[in-house]
Parts: sequence; C-alpha cells; structure tokens
Amino acid sequence: MANTYTQLYIHLIFAVHGRERLINESVRERVQQYICGIVRDHRHKVLAIYCMPDHLHLLVGLHPDQAIADLVREIKGSSSTWINTNQLLPKHFAWQRGYGAFSYAKSQLDAVVQYIQRQPEHHARTSFRNEYISLLQKFAIEYDEKYLFEWIE
Repeated sequence: MANTYTQLYIHLIFAVHGRERLINESVRERVQQYICGIVRDHRHKVLAIYCMPDHLHLLVGLHPDQAIADLVREIKGSSSTWINTNQLLPKHFAWQRGYGAFSYAKSQLDAVVQYIQRQPEHHARTSFRNEYISLLQKFAIEYDEKYLFEWIE
C-alpha cells in the first residue's frame, strides 16, 4: 500500500483586527504557546512564531490532511476565544479577516526562521504594510490594495 509523502513549509501572516497594537509583551508568550498548541493538535509542526503587537508571523511544517484556510480559521477562532475568555487583554480581541500564506523550500527554512525571530528589529526599520507588500511582490502575487489588511501607520 502506498503512503503519502510531503514537505510543505508555509509562512503565515495575519493581523489584529483594526491593526490595534493589543498583543503586548506581557501576554505575547502565552498567546504564542496557545497557538503552537492549536497547530500541534492538528498534526502540523511549528518551526517559528512571533506575535508582534498588531500582527503574527508563523512558520509551519504543514500536514497534508488539513487545508491552509482551515488551519488559519482554527488558529484565529480558537485563539481569539481563548484570549477573550481568559481576559488577557483589557478589550475585546479579534483577528482581522484575511491572511498571507507563503511557501518555502527546506533550504530556505533557516533564513525564514531567523526573519520571524527578528521581527522586533525588522519592524524598527520597516512598517508592517511595507513588509507585507514586499512579500506579495517577492512571490509575484497579484493583489488589489483595497483588499489588503487595514493599514494604520
């Protein structure tokens, strides 16, 4: 009997609703750990994660049994509910609609992991908007700016 063999590495990016800077340093690690648990529960592998105050970067070794859209929906829904139920933030939390998903080869993983882990330093030099549009352009993804995230600079 044949098996299924895959090597799927996906860099996910999504933003806090309204681009509010809600994921502060006091809750960042807990939110990241919770999201890692969601990913592991769905048989994927977390390779890197970093929650900026207004957006998230997540590099996942994707298990082929779940579509990317379903994983993102699960992460967003479960983490929002958990954050609000546990009152981790002073106001209601939600993720913005939409996300970016970018695929990488195994040979590129070290660079992507370093990129994600260095998000604070990276965003000291460039905005989330510039970062996201740069990735869309790098991957030659056609887009309409009116359908991108809400940009609050």
